[in-house]
Amino acid sequence: MFMALGYITNQSVINMHALKNISANDDTAPKRERRKEARPQELLDAALTLFVDKGYAATKVDEVAAMAGVSKGTLFLYFDTKEELFKAVIRANLADHFPVWNQEFDEFQGSTAEMLNYAMQSWWERIGNTRASGITKLVTSEASNFPDVVQFYEAEVMRPGHALFKAILQRGVALREFQAMDTDTAVFSLVSTIFFVSMWKHSLSACVNQTHFNPEQFLRDHVATLIRGWQTP
Repeated sequence: MFMALGYITNQSVINMHALKNISANDDTAPKRERRKEARPQELLDAALTLFVDKGYAATKVDEVAAMAGVSKGTLFLYFDTKEELFKAVIRANLADHFPVWNQEFDEFQGSTAEMLNYAMQSWWERIGNTRASGITKLVTSEASNFPDVVQFYEAEVMRPGHALFKAILQRGVALREFQAMDTDTAVFSLVSTIFFVSMWKHSLSACVNQTHFNPEQFLRDHVATLIRGWQTP
């Protein structure tokens, strides 16, 4: 009887362990699925950090995979080459903002001066004040060595950016808020501001006292100065 009781008790323990294992497997399955879905973004975040900190040439895919907590083979399941990974970083952190911005400006109800101020502050909040603004410095510094990457950046970021600013300036001219101007040239007065802030944040700020420079205030003051020059007398 005692032997039988012992067998029943042992069997119960075994069954309890089995139930726990089944429950654990049920709990981890959704986690694995969530983890799999999150991997592309984790890889992009790791790649952005390393590309900005180390540069394109110096960044190894092994490092990106390690930072994202996956194997090198897993990284290549999502991105065929380092160049494709970098292009995905540009899309996710820069290019994908333009459809949203274009829609926002199509629906904008304020003046063109207000639209320009909003454009600059929006850039600062979504890109300038994030690690993504370092992509500008990265592309600029390594342009001569990786022309294909630069061409992609030009097509996915520079052209849409120029087109967006040009459309805003043309709106101001059409509404007679601004004087007639060469909008193709005037665009560079805005683009150069973004370029300067990006370079400051990721290079000059490391060796200059930052307390004397407020990027948000600088953007507001610079745009205000440009608007005064463009406005219809």
